[in-house]
Amino acid sequence: MQMNDMVIVSVDDHISEPPDLFQDHLQGEALATAPTLKTTEAGTDYWEYQGMKMPSIGLNAVVGRPLDEYGMEPTSLGQMRQGVYDVHERVKDMDVNGMAASLNFGSAVGFDGGVFNRAPDKDKALIHLRAYNDWHIDDWCAAYPGRFIPCGLLPTWDMDATVAEIKRLAAKGCTAASLNENPTVQKLPSIHNAYWEPMWKAIADADVVMCLHIGAGNPAPHASMETPIEAWITTMPMSISVGASDWLHLTALQRYPTMKIALSEGGIGWIPYFMERADFSHERHKAWTHSHFRGEKPSDTFKKHFMCCFIDDIFGLQSLKFLNEDMVSYECDYPHSDTLWPEVPEHLWESVKHLTDVQIDKVTHVNAMHFWNFDLFKHFKREEVTVGALRARAKAAGVDTSPKSCGGAAPLAEGEEPREVTSGDIVQMFTRHAEAA
Repeated sequence: MQMNDMVIVSVDDHISEPPDLFQDHLQGEALATAPTLKTTEAGTDYWEYQGMKMPSIGLNAVVGRPLDEYGMEPTSLGQMRQGVYDVHERVKDMDVNGMAASLNFGSAVGFDGGVFNRAPDKDKALIHLRAYNDWHIDDWCAAYPGRFIPCGLLPTWDMDATVAEIKRLAAKGCTAASLNENPTVQKLPSIHNAYWEPMWKAIADADVVMCLHIGAGNPAPHASMETPIEAWITTMPMSISVGASDWLHLTALQRYPTMKIALSEGGIGWIPYFMERADFSHERHKAWTHSHFRGEKPSDTFKKHFMCCFIDDIFGLQSLKFLNEDMVSYECDYPHSDTLWPEVPEHLWESVKHLTDVQIDKVTHVNAMHFWNFDLFKHFKREEVTVGALRARAKAAGVDTSPKSCGGAAPLAEGEEPREVTSGDIVQMFTRHAEAA
């Protein structure tokens, strides 16, 4: 196999939602009270919903910018590449990146739909969450059949509504749901509480993947407000290990042996030691902790239930023999700052070329297709969605990948030296943008 022969499915990308997303799915008061995109006098976009204001800022949509313009920007859709919020342009950006298919998380409503969970009027929140799911499945994903894996949101504050939505999503062909890895931050019971039992059963019965995306629940830790921001960014993917350990000890995994969990944007290099440590801890402490692995090692349970997802992880792929090679999947993270667009194939090939052709197929698309019950080849022949074929189509369409400048940071004053950005700087910047909204 050569680089251009790869077929790539990304199980973690993102959308910055367009302003008209509710227009075709709601009317009357339901539409009037839905989340609305507004613009400040300074030109900053923000979403407003039930008294909450969610500024559009951060490293969430810097794709296509020069690296020296990365930062807590852009602040409006006009500063973003169109593929961030326009599905037609997104598919072009996928083509030029050699990307056959993609699973997309939302932005304005939170990766896990947390905005709806925080809304005071839960009756309206349920209406709007369901409408959001309809837009995501029927407008975004269905616009290009076979190019997207739908991922829905759940109204977890209401268990009856959650079970009903799982069944509704499954009937619409949606095989994934994005959940908060730590619902206690939403003032809900922990995952070890009986509250969740109806959802576990419904999820397992419908064969829906639970996607746990970093940043929704357990925060990525940083030592202090003076900690350089790069230190914080370095540990962000590995912060998912806290949630991974919590979910690994979920007794429902023993009751529902087909339950599926994806650790979205968490990387894989840390996982061999994580499993080793879990096995060691279990062996040393099970006599008094009374953990519920029923004779299995924790690592055996992990390998059966958890899909491990990576962006750029040369070490992790060198350690594939310590993982379950059927439970590793690629993610592009478009349009976030970690994305390697439009050069994913070049970077990915350097990471996987030591593997066998069968293994390359597994980690680039086969595992994702099996885990998410997604049949790419129902819609396309393999030769139509290889890196080479998609890039040839993008070239014929004239897709422009040249960096687009939006001005970048304000210039330094005369004699001023650049200062290392700290975690506190980012927190303050986020606060200022929120106040402006």
